[in-house]
Amino acid sequence: MGDRRKKYGVSPDMQACPVETTLDVIGGKWKGIILYQLLNGTKRFNEFRRLNPGITQFMLTLQLRELERDGIIHREIYKEVPPRVEYSLTDFGRTLEPVIMSMKVWGESYKVRLSENRTIQGEES
Repeated sequence: MGDRRKKYGVSPDMQACPVETTLDVIGGKWKGIILYQLLNGTKRFNEFRRLNPGITQFMLTLQLRELERDGIIHREIYKEVPPRVEYSLTDFGRTLEPVIMSMKVWGESYKVRLSENRTIQGEES
């Protein structure tokens, strides 16, 4: 698991475009989904696996670790047998709620637009 900032060329002096910086933190196929699911409260690792059957254990672990490292989520380990681990948004992570909800609204309107375009194209055929 390499450092994604080096891999994708994000400037170490943080001179990158703010949008690029945001996408570096929440971009990718799974992070936005994970964050959206955490808006409703804490989740355990296997809850994420059930909610997202297409994600591998390795990728889920990687995404959660990166979000934790960036201060977006908190990982709480309970000293039980077997150990219980829960993930939640940090106060800083909660500041992403308007961004995630805007993405949700945009995605819903885009799906409607696609559906309408397919209907129109189907009528023209």
